[in-house]
Amino acid sequence: MRRSRVAGLLLAAGRGARLGTPKALVEYEGERLVERGVRLLEEGGCHPVVVVLGAATVQVRGAVVVRNPGWESGMGSSLRVGLAALPPEAEAVVIALVDQPLIRPAAVRELIASGARLAVATYGGRRRNPVLVSRRDFAGVAELATGDVGARAFMRACPELVTEVPCDGLGDPADIDTPADLALLDPQAAAPLQPE
Repeated sequence: MRRSRVAGLLLAAGRGARLGTPKALVEYEGERLVERGVRLLEEGGCHPVVVVLGAATVQVRGAVVVRNPGWESGMGSSLRVGLAALPPEAEAVVIALVDQPLIRPAAVRELIASGARLAVATYGGRRRNPVLVSRRDFAGVAELATGDVGARAFMRACPELVTEVPCDGLGDPADIDTPADLALLDPQAAAPLQPE
């Protein structure tokens, strides 16, 4: 299946309880994670890019920003808000998380190039992020996205639809949950920014 209209969706609404600040505001290599995530999706071939915010309010260049008023209920609600905000011409979406700054645009391009209806990046054989979902599955993904569970519930319910796309060598899916995680990724990283 040719993919000419793939949107990007960056989930960035959480408050980062263990980190002490919303992850969207954290700086890594001189760039806020939210801006890095937008760049990941843009350079990977996604347009437009929709960012779901919640705990933090921040201007994000080059993206459509939507707010999830129910962000405290978990990632599932942010995924539902983001899917609902995608333009009707989007045939598919690549979903990424704000706290995985080492994933490279090549991983996004591989998902799009797979032509799959539902694709998930794997690293060392393990399913991680990002994930590509075709429009025909938006409703199913949204229905099963609850609490802190995103598209994973739909993939478990419909395993026959899932295409695993190996992304070894195309970045690292390590996420930033704590100050120690940030220090491991970048010992010189700036202290997390305070919420605006």
